[in-house]
Amino acid sequence: MSAPAAAEATAPPKAKGKKMLVIIMAVVLLLVLGGAGWFFFLRHPATEDGEEAAPAAHASVKPGTPPVFLPMDNMVVNLADEGGEKYAQVGITIGVVDQHTSDAVKANLPTIRSAVLLLISQRTSDELLTKEGKEKLAHEILREVSTPLGYEVEDENVEEDPAPKKKAKKKHVAATSPIVSVLFSSFIIQ
Repeated sequence: MSAPAAAEATAPPKAKGKKMLVIIMAVVLLLVLGGAGWFFFLRHPATEDGEEAAPAAHASVKPGTPPVFLPMDNMVVNLADEGGEKYAQVGITIGVVDQHTSDAVKANLPTIRSAVLLLISQRTSDELLTKEGKEKLAHEILREVSTPLGYEVEDENVEEDPAPKKKAKKKHVAATSPIVSVLFSSFIIQ
């Protein structure tokens, strides 16, 4: 075979190799862009205003680490119903990120217990019998438990001003509370 004939015979495999290389590079590029999109949209969610949302867990917690649960003694509280004849017995368990936070909560337990008793005593039995009422109470307890530790928890149902003023600088996002959850271990209303 002559040199030009040999060059023609080897040309189609090179073209196939270049085509395959382009396809592989396109697939790798799509995977990289897909991973970056996942990281941006799912790992760092933004609020409606465009500011970053607070992370779901405390920064010092390693992913996959279970929370530490701190049960509080059951509390019996008179409710705000007319006549003062209704009362609630509530058992609460607080979920925190680590043992250090659990110790800090224990050190502030008298203050926290008093605040929780005041919160429950302001409710009526009708409010506490609904799921929404219990969820709202749990959120307010979370706020009361976080406050003595120096953390702020925003209210759930903050209504927006219908005529917003000029947009100010980005809102300050408070540090994430190390209190993970407030769970009811018992809830009896009589």
